[in-house]
Amino acid sequence: MDKQTLDSLTQKINLGAATDQEIGLFNAYMNLLAIGNQDWAHMNAGGEESVKMALWSMVYKGMDSKPKTVKLFPWRKVAAVAAMFAVIITATIILFLGTQHENRLVVVNDVSPGREGAILTLSNGKKIRLSDAVNGEISKETGVTVTKTEDGQLVYTIGDSNIPSTNAMNTLTTGMGETYRVALPDGTKVWLNAASSLSYSASLLDKGKRKVKLSGEGYFEVAKDKQHPFIVSTDREEVEVLGTHFNIESYRDNDKMTTTLLEGSVRVTGARDMEVLKPGFEAVDHGGTIKLNKVNAEDAIDWKNGMFIFQDEELQSIMKRVSRWYNVEIIYDKGVDRSERFGGGVSRYDKVSKVLETLQFTGDLKFKVEGRRITIMK
Repeated sequence: MDKQTLDSLTQKINLGAATDQEIGLFNAYMNLLAIGNQDWAHMNAGGEESVKMALWSMVYKGMDSKPKTVKLFPWRKVAAVAAMFAVIITATIILFLGTQHENRLVVVNDVSPGREGAILTLSNGKKIRLSDAVNGEISKETGVTVTKTEDGQLVYTIGDSNIPSTNAMNTLTTGMGETYRVALPDGTKVWLNAASSLSYSASLLDKGKRKVKLSGEGYFEVAKDKQHPFIVSTDREEVEVLGTHFNIESYRDNDKMTTTLLEGSVRVTGARDMEVLKPGFEAVDHGGTIKLNKVNAEDAIDWKNGMFIFQDEELQSIMKRVSRWYNVEIIYDKGVDRSERFGGGVSRYDKVSKVLETLQFTGDLKFKVEGRRITIMK
């Protein structure tokens, strides 16, 4: 298990928000570490890679996922029962590997993960494919310089702090299987997920406010500026902040929009409701009605951190994310329940077969990968 995954589980347990399955995963991993002579090679379960996959792929379906309060015991007591947990985990892994044989994943042509890439559309209509653009200055208009850095980031810099607001609009667009980062003129940083777009004026300011328009999903680290509120507009809501870290998911093929706050405070305004969001909460807008939920906010930016993490999430929702990142078509065979719920996680930079193997550990689903098409079967 990597450090990021372990940190996420630890945070959930400390907040009392971990499910039974997550608690079991955490305890199993800790207990394995507590055995002084325990080694991956002695697990007899297919080697380190299989063991790690089995531990993190304890996918649950249709189980009670209500938050539980956890009492952590001193490590000396953990060591006393570690051997028992090791036996249980070993048996579980062997069982999982056995079901894997029965439900073999059919891969005709595996699909590589997405990559950094986007198209920048300038106010004059010129389109620049950023993956092909050389590093350095790529545009300059109305006193604003646009630069591509060596690490693949787009940076806007205002040369004259006294330039007037301008309506020269720029749009940054990621396609299926692409992601990109941009630093706006005020220092705000934005990460765009796949199949998303961000529109803004070159100077960012519009009548004294910093305004951008988002379609798809983006994570924002907004620079503080009390004199100029920062506003993100979507086709459903308006989110207003002064300086904060938050994620917005607003894909048009979803029936809801979700705003998740990591730091600071934001005001979310929908068609009928208005709510002020606190850190660790999400605002879900469904048909104009906003509902607040307490969540582990870090899960909302798993994509930014290079992970797929799904917590009690419907199969159809998971596969939409897979489709956007790997640029694949999803086909559901008859009898597949798209509303079935799963939990687990895998690196976003693995090939698509690794993600599907994680889901297939349930023993109920089969997948066939043929180029850019994935068929899901019972």
